[in-house]
Amino acid sequence: MLELGLLTDTNKKETLLAYFEQEAELWLNWLASFTRGGEPGVTRLLYTKEWLAAQRALEGKMTELGLVPSFDEIGNLYGKIKGVQETAPSIITGSHIDTVVQGGKYDGAYGIVAGLLAIDYLQRTYGQPVRSLEVVSLCEEEGSRFPMAYWGSGSVVGKRSFAQIDSLQDEEGISFREAMADCGFGEGAGAPARRADMAAYIEVHIEQGAVLEREGLSLGVVEAIAGQRRLKFTIGGESNHAGTTPMHMRRDALEGTSAMIGLLRQEAVRLGPPLVATVGRLQVLPNVVNVVPGKVEFTVDARHADGQQLDAFCRWTVDAFERIAAERGLDFACEEWFREEPVPMNERLKKELDDICRELAIPSKRMVSGAGHDGQMFHHSCPTALLFVPSRGGISHSPDEYTSPKELAIGIMALAKLLYKLGYEGELL
Repeated sequence: MLELGLLTDTNKKETLLAYFEQEAELWLNWLASFTRGGEPGVTRLLYTKEWLAAQRALEGKMTELGLVPSFDEIGNLYGKIKGVQETAPSIITGSHIDTVVQGGKYDGAYGIVAGLLAIDYLQRTYGQPVRSLEVVSLCEEEGSRFPMAYWGSGSVVGKRSFAQIDSLQDEEGISFREAMADCGFGEGAGAPARRADMAAYIEVHIEQGAVLEREGLSLGVVEAIAGQRRLKFTIGGESNHAGTTPMHMRRDALEGTSAMIGLLRQEAVRLGPPLVATVGRLQVLPNVVNVVPGKVEFTVDARHADGQQLDAFCRWTVDAFERIAAERGLDFACEEWFREEPVPMNERLKKELDDICRELAIPSKRMVSGAGHDGQMFHHSCPTALLFVPSRGGISHSPDEYTSPKELAIGIMALAKLLYKLGYEGELL
């Protein structure tokens, strides 16, 4: 095996990349086999038989690699290499094992595979680290089976609790607690999920967007996970006959809404990245071909890495939409129904990743994550970093999700280098 300290040697770097390429592809295909049968893509929902089989299989793989595996009470799986400083907080890497329905094989799984390959390489090359290194296969992030996201990471940092799941059921009426118990987990069934012994959390993930691919870059060092605001607008007009109501006499709720949506896009484009704004749901009443629409309900999802700028944009949106409604004699109502603050990643870890990209001649950029990730939970308890590899066409949550083996390998190599600095050189955060 090669030493990370010699990765500036082009030949050695290419040899290690080829190794990670081959292994990552094999591991991801293996993990993708744990899926609900008869469907395209990968379907591995929390506390299903496919989910349990995948976690148990990963437990076996960890043992084979010389890691010490352990489950906590909710089903998060850790694989650990003890450091010389046994009582020092651990450096943790990983991601989530669950998927959306008919998702891809990279979302979540890649972060787990990357962690296993990086730590296996480091252990075989350098032996025991100074600080303990751990890979975590988090039990859940997506919220695909039960109406609760970040159950795995949220429980680790105390943002999720058993009290929050008491009334939750899936679409078949199976309770959260029942599904968990069927897999052998539950309150007191293992080590507590809450941890206070984490020195850092580093997650490698597919971008789920097209920025890196379009800019020809190999890695994205995430500055922050964007904050979100979700607004619901209700625009009231007057339903009337489409043939007998003159244009100047209409109170057309849909026409007013169309003007609002057009202005929203115009302003978001003017302000530019990292702001994004989306009208994702629109309901028109009575929704009949020959009737002037009398009522429209629609949503706006706005995201930005700066909470103050996000709030300013949302205030502008409400004021602008209300003005458009007033000009047309339309009724107007607005409700904010979801708010999540931006989560900055750790400055020291971002700088380390920037340095690694320069050392290894990896083309990269700082960027904002518009999607949520487990890192936004870990941020509450320890220094956190998030690293992106490109996604072909920006496609994710789909069987068509794809990242090339070489791009996967570059992410693993950067992760290994960071884990070496933190775990073997013992650099403190």
